[in-house]
Amino acid sequence: MSDISSVQRRELRAKAHHLDPVVSIAGNGLTTAVLKEIDVALKAHELIKIRVYGDDREARAAYLLQICAELDCAAVQNIGKLLVVYRFNPDLHA
Repeated sequence: MSDISSVQRRELRAKAHHLDPVVSIAGNGLTTAVLKEIDVALKAHELIKIRVYGDDREARAAYLLQICAELDCAAVQNIGKLLVVYRFNPDLHA
């Protein structure tokens, strides 16, 4: 899992404020297909919001940990039913 500093996290939260969720996790949970969509979105945008349907806070926290571990991204924020993750893509900065 990538680590980011508190300053970076604050800047990324500010950037993410105006973003719309690009991936949703629904009744089937965090499937391989959903992980693939998150990976594609991270490659394209670096910073994304993920909407999680369901009221289980512990499940949302577990999803965030699993996403970060499997896709080598950093957790920026977990607020309500939204997860914000970031993964640097050098191709977008070339």
